[in-house]
Amino acid sequence: MKKESARIQKNWYAIRTKPRAEKKVLERLTDKGYNAYLPLVSTIKIWSDRKKKVHTPLISSYVFVKTTPTEVFETLNTQGTAGVLRFLGKPGIVQEKEISNLQILMNGTEEVEPTMRTTFNKGEEVEVIRGPFAGLNAQAVLVQGNYRIVVNVAALGASFNVNIPMSFVKKKRTLATV
Repeated sequence: MKKESARIQKNWYAIRTKPRAEKKVLERLTDKGYNAYLPLVSTIKIWSDRKKKVHTPLISSYVFVKTTPTEVFETLNTQGTAGVLRFLGKPGIVQEKEISNLQILMNGTEEVEPTMRTTFNKGEEVEVIRGPFAGLNAQAVLVQGNYRIVVNVAALGASFNVNIPMSFVKKKRTLATV
């Protein structure tokens, strides 16, 4: 019975890795049966004799693991891990919404240009309603006339800029306007 309740209370945690060990740690954690996630971005590396498309971690030195608070320390026995992100002395929980936003960002494959003018205020909460980033909750930022969405991954103190057409975005309703 105790094991069942521990399985129900699984959360996402950010596991710190040794430098450049993220992919191996992901593989080892997955082999051990953990639900692990590593957001990767494709980049072109240029050497003097060739170009190559490589996949690099979006957030270096971190892998995300969905597990129980007690099992999170067992993941640190995995070769290549260096610790767990902590908040007030305890393993810091990464919200499901933040992982979901990262997954939406990583699934986006196309660059799109703004097509419609809508007024958004800087810092205003918005939701993407169409396109590859549909379902993404973010904050609006206007930069040199282009519309950008900033997705805050608060647990890691990181932000990511994504170009979204204004017609794909709607203002989120706040409790005051409902």
